[in-house]
Amino acid sequence: MGTFSAAIIAWQKIHGRHDLPWQNTTNPYAIWVSEIMLQQTQVAAVIAYYANFMARFPTIADLANATQEAVLQSWSGLGYYSRARNLHQAAQTIVDDFNGVFPTDFDAIISLAGIGRSTAAAISTFALNQPQPILDGNVKRVFARHFLITGWTGKPAIQQQLWTVAERENPVEDAIAYTQGLMDLGASVCTRSKPKCERCPISQSCQAFAQNQTQSLPTPKPKKTIPHKQTTMLVIRMGNEVLLEKRPQKGVWAGLWSLPEINMSEIASEVAHKQLNLIVEPEEPLMIVNHVFTHYKLAITPQPLTVVKPVQKLRAGYIWMTVEEAIGAALPTPVRNILLSLGASS
Repeated sequence: MGTFSAAIIAWQKIHGRHDLPWQNTTNPYAIWVSEIMLQQTQVAAVIAYYANFMARFPTIADLANATQEAVLQSWSGLGYYSRARNLHQAAQTIVDDFNGVFPTDFDAIISLAGIGRSTAAAISTFALNQPQPILDGNVKRVFARHFLITGWTGKPAIQQQLWTVAERENPVEDAIAYTQGLMDLGASVCTRSKPKCERCPISQSCQAFAQNQTQSLPTPKPKKTIPHKQTTMLVIRMGNEVLLEKRPQKGVWAGLWSLPEINMSEIASEVAHKQLNLIVEPEEPLMIVNHVFTHYKLAITPQPLTVVKPVQKLRAGYIWMTVEEAIGAALPTPVRNILLSLGASS
């Protein structure tokens, strides 16, 4: 065992995290769900979602047999909804192709929807005690600083350098403590800003620390101008009910319920009449809601409309829900915030 891994293992056993809800278990399903939730989401935000999700879908079979609507509802607010759809799809694959038992072969694990090499490695290490090197965002930061790897970590050549380090340093013994230690170190000590180098167990061998480059590494992603987009969402109300539209199965917020959306140039009452056969009375627009996606920023203008003459039958893909029911449905976060504001303003 190398000095790098030995130092991290020793540190983790004393200073690392040991009481997270998905720790102290070898249940591959529980660990898999946690690893998917932790992709692009911090631990503090995941804990409550994880507990609720596992209570609602305690086994792979429960998840596989659930509707996508139910899965997305449990995921609502956590973001990056493709993770939930992939989790659901992978559960169905496990039931169909692996007799409902989570696979133990690494290649089989990585073949499941939504599971990449690092996630498969974490599951393999924590659940199956089959050590595999990991390379999540925290670990990339630790490696880039400690071994002075310059260049944006998203570049294939830099990724390969990092994987080479990950493979070289991964120990055979105490791999669980080492893997958890890398994650803990990146999350609590070798943080993105203001790293706590005085508390780091490997600072004395860290090249970035020695050369005063901890603030400049990892190399930031090249900046691109993020486009700004605008849209209008129709808040169509009939009494205490609000009209929701099912989003397409592909694209932004796929499969979620949302408020009907129109172009800024369209007249809301006319669209409601022509497309939904609703006679509505427009009200003053609500405050603009800003939402940031990975590749663009969206400014949403919520346009309230009160139904004057209801339609006998809705088109497919639309539903009336009470505002309270809608808030608890599988909604994008900005849409839920708009509906919550209705209650605050009433």
